[in-house]
Amino acid sequence: MKAKPPLPRKTHHVAAATFKARCLELMDQVRETGAEFVVTKHGRPVARLVPYEGAKRKPLFGAMKGTVLKFQRPLDPIEADYDMDAD
Repeated sequence: MKAKPPLPRKTHHVAAATFKARCLELMDQVRETGAEFVVTKHGRPVARLVPYEGAKRKPLFGAMKGTVLKFQRPLDPIEADYDMDAD
């Protein structure tokens, strides 16, 4: 199943004082409509309120695919000298 392409977001500019007074209302609007708000102070952007996009999760099955080395004969002894008591 392919993910849908993101819809274009409508960006609104909001003065910091207005944002302070309507913060919870604006957060609800972002959640419900996907709108984006740019908070400004004296006409200059200082913050952006956007919808939260969670991290993409890999499926559980197959997540380790390609991470394990392949051995043709895994039960054969190793060829290097091995000494447990070596310092």
